[in-house]
Amino acid sequence: MKVVLVKGLAVPLVALLMAALTVLYGGVPRAEAATDVSTVATALRKGPVYVDPAASGQLSARDADALAKKIEDAGKPVFVAVLPADYPTQNLFADLRTATGITGLYAIRLGDRFDARADSSVLPRTAVQNLVTSVRGESVKAQLDDFTDRALANVGGRAPSSWGGSARDGGVSSTALITVAVVLVAGATGAYALVRRNRRRRDEEQRAALEKLRVVVDEDITAFGEELDRLDFHPGEQGADDAMREDYERALNAYDRAKSAMAAAERPEDVKAVTQALEDGRFSLAVLAARREGRALPERRPPCFFDPRHGPSVADATWTPAGGAAREVPVCAADRARLADGRDPAIREVETEYGRRPYWDAGPAYGPWAGGYFGGGILPGLLVGTLLGSMMATPSYAADYGAGYGDFGGYTGGDVSGADFDPGDFGGGFGDGGAGGFGGGDFGGGDF
Repeated sequence: MKVVLVKGLAVPLVALLMAALTVLYGGVPRAEAATDVSTVATALRKGPVYVDPAASGQLSARDADALAKKIEDAGKPVFVAVLPADYPTQNLFADLRTATGITGLYAIRLGDRFDARADSSVLPRTAVQNLVTSVRGESVKAQLDDFTDRALANVGGRAPSSWGGSARDGGVSSTALITVAVVLVAGATGAYALVRRNRRRRDEEQRAALEKLRVVVDEDITAFGEELDRLDFHPGEQGADDAMREDYERALNAYDRAKSAMAAAERPEDVKAVTQALEDGRFSLAVLAARREGRALPERRPPCFFDPRHGPSVADATWTPAGGAAREVPVCAADRARLADGRDPAIREVETEYGRRPYWDAGPAYGPWAGGYFGGGILPGLLVGTLLGSMMATPSYAADYGAGYGDFGGYTGGDVSGADFDPGDFGGGFGDGGAGGFGGGDFGGGDF
């Protein structure tokens, strides 16, 4: 072994070098220190995509710019960070959310690993988990593109004002340039006639879609009326109290609201008010039934995913649609038992030109119908990978039917909240798909 003399002592050369490095770096040298979370947060406050210099080989600058432009043009609070594979994961999402101080959906790619978290006011935990699961195993570019496309259709709220104009083009966004161009073209000869012709065509298509949808909605209203009759509740019956009478009155009012809203509907998106009323009425009946039977009052949950006519769900169960990815869906007691026994659930089918199909494979008009039942942001995660989900993610759906998933809930994404947020939304171990909870399974580096 080669040695050197240091003040008369024989010291191995390797030990001498290590000692010198310790003095210089304060420890064993690393190829590159991990970027501080505050640095990542500062970048995300200025734009939606951050690629760490140590992870630049994962996503090219061109692809990162294209991804950022897509998010900025959509105006949604979606944040994407690409970090080195060995980046510390302990409390990563919670720390990043605290440092940015902005309500939104946060996705992180670490080497070949991927996960996401979101404020529940932007996207529910189940929806985040299902979105992450739907893109697992894809290459970096494909994964981030697919996740972003689906997230932009799903997430509610708006982009933070701190993004401002695009940094790539000196503050003048491509959206603004396109808008100017559209205005100029619209002023050209013949543009007005073209707009009128397209509007007439769209109105005709919407009327046809509403008539097709009316059959299904009328079935729903009729089924709810039959439930009211079967309940056979009389306000003056023995044992009835004020709480029961209030439940019954709410159910009757919901029935009337549903009928009135359907009678006034002129477009497919108007149906959302009908199914919202029916969902509220069915929950009121469930509460009334529990009171009469002396049972604990039910938790307010969305209706059964497979057929909202089954009433409020009692639990979430794992289900995989044909050709799709597994996801958690709310189920009634009967469908939970069917799934547990390995049987098919009782799925709501509707008539299509190809025969009877599940409602999620029946066309875009059923988006508002489903949105009324599954409002508040739960719909995105349920429909990922289905025909209806794919249609609702397209710009044409937003133009024809009002907008995508995000309009089904009262979202506030993009607001500045600082550290005032629910840490449970950003808990769980990296790689558990946003399942939430502190101390959950990790992704090879600890808990969030």
